[in-house]
Amino acid sequence: MSAPLALLAATLVVVFALALRARRGVGMSLEQWSIGGRGFSALLVFVLIAGELYTTFTFLGASGFAYGFGGAALYIVVYTTQAFVLSYWLLPAIWRYAKTHRLLTQADLFAKQYDSPFVGLLVAAISLVALLPYLALQLKGLGILVETSSYGVIPTGVAIWIGAAALAGFVVVSGVHGSALTAIVKDAVVLSVCVFLGVYLPCHYYGSLTGMFHAIDAQRPDFFTLPAAGKNLTWYLSTIVVCALGMFMWPHTFSSVYTAKSDDHFRRNAAVMPLYALVMLFSMFVGFAAVLQIPGLKGPRIDLALLALSIRSFDPWFVGVIGAAGLLTALVPASIMLVSVATLFARNIYPVSMLRPGERQLAQIAKLAALVLTLAAVVIALHGGQSIVALLIMGYSLVSQVLPSLFAGLLRNNPVNKYGASAGMIAGVATVATLVLTNSSIATVMPSQAWAATLNPGIVAWTLNVATMLVVSGLTKRRVSNALA
Repeated sequence: MSAPLALLAATLVVVFALALRARRGVGMSLEQWSIGGRGFSALLVFVLIAGELYTTFTFLGASGFAYGFGGAALYIVVYTTQAFVLSYWLLPAIWRYAKTHRLLTQADLFAKQYDSPFVGLLVAAISLVALLPYLALQLKGLGILVETSSYGVIPTGVAIWIGAAALAGFVVVSGVHGSALTAIVKDAVVLSVCVFLGVYLPCHYYGSLTGMFHAIDAQRPDFFTLPAAGKNLTWYLSTIVVCALGMFMWPHTFSSVYTAKSDDHFRRNAAVMPLYALVMLFSMFVGFAAVLQIPGLKGPRIDLALLALSIRSFDPWFVGVIGAAGLLTALVPASIMLVSVATLFARNIYPVSMLRPGERQLAQIAKLAALVLTLAAVVIALHGGQSIVALLIMGYSLVSQVLPSLFAGLLRNNPVNKYGASAGMIAGVATVATLVLTNSSIATVMPSQAWAATLNPGIVAWTLNVATMLVVSGLTKRRVSNALA
C-alpha cells in the first residue's frame, strides 16, 4: 500500500475509534444522538459551530474560487466574520427558546413559534431540500480529494461510495457525540495544514506573499479587482448579505446551537470566531499561488487548484497528509449535517403519517433515515456538475428563506401569523427556484437596470417573502377578527 493510501486508511480507523469512544457510557436516545443531551461545553460548541467552516469548502471551494475569480473570493471572509458578529445576539435567543420548549430540530422551533405543525413541516422540507445538496458536496469533495491524493489509484466514484459508507456507519454509531469529539482533531489538523500550505507555497514559488501578489498583478492586472460584469460589486455585496444572514439558518447549525449547556457559550465564542474565520485566507493564498503555476483550470475544475499545486510541490507521503486532512473536512461536517437532516425527517416529517412512533422508535427511524439520505447524497454527488462554491451559494439563497419568519417569531409581539409565515416562505423558495432553474434574474423584468443582472437571487426572494408574509398575515388576521365579531 502506498503512503497516501495508508494515511487515508489510518484516518478512517482513527475516526471510527473516536466515534466508539464518544458514545461510551451514553444512552443513545434521540435527544442524545441528535443534540448530545444539551450538555456540551463551550469548546465543543465552538468546534461544532465555528468548525463547520472547515469543510471540503475550505480545502477545495475557497482555494478554487480564489483561483477562478480572484478578489471576489474575499466575500467568504467578509460574510463569515459578519455572521459570527450576528451570532452574539441571535444564537443565545435561539438557545433559550429551544431550551424552554425542549426542542430537537430547527423545524420544532418554527412549529412552536407559530403553533402550527404545518409551518414546522414546511421548514423541514425546505431544510431537507437545501441541505441534501450541501451534504452531497462533502461527498463530492471527498471523492476529489481521495482520487487526487491517491494519484488515481482510487477513482472518484469509488471514493464517494467508500466515504458514504464510512459516514453512515460513523453517524449511526455515535451521532453528534462522535462529530463533536472528532471535530476537535479535525480542526487542529486542518488549521495546521491550511496555514502551512498558505505560507509555504507562495513563498516557495514567488519568494513571499508580497511577491506572489506582485507577480499575479504583473501578468493579470485586473485579477484582484471586481469586474464590471459577473462577480461584480452588486454580486459581491448581495452575496455577503445573503450568506451572512443565512449562515445560521442551516438545520445542522441549529442542532449545534441546541447542544450547548449555557447561552453564555455563544457570547464568549463570538469574540473568537471572526479571528478563526480569517484562517480561510490561507486556503485562498494557495488558490492565488496556483494561478500562474497551474493555468487553464475552468468550470468545476477550479476546485482542483489546491490539490494540483500540492502534487506538483510535495512528496507523495505529504500529499497523503493533505488528503487525510481533507478526508476529515468532509466526514466531520457531513456527519453533523446527516444527523440533523435525519432527525428532521424522524421528528418532523415521518410523524405526518398515520403512525405514532414512540421515542425509541423515532431514534431508530432517524438512523434508518440517515442511511437512506446518504444514498440520496451519493446520487447527487455522482451527477452534480457545478463548482462547490456555486452550489453552496445557491443553497444559502434557499435555506435563508426561513429567516424572516424566524426574526418575526423572536419578537415580543410577533406581527406574523402561521398563514403569513407559510406563504412568505413558499413565495421566497419559489422565487429562488425559478431564478436558478431558468438561469434568469430580475434584470429580465428590469432590462434597463444593468446592476440587477448579478443581484443574488436570495435578496429578490427575501423581498417577495417579507411582502407576502406581512400582507397575508394582515389579511388573515382581519378575516379572523371579522369572524369573531
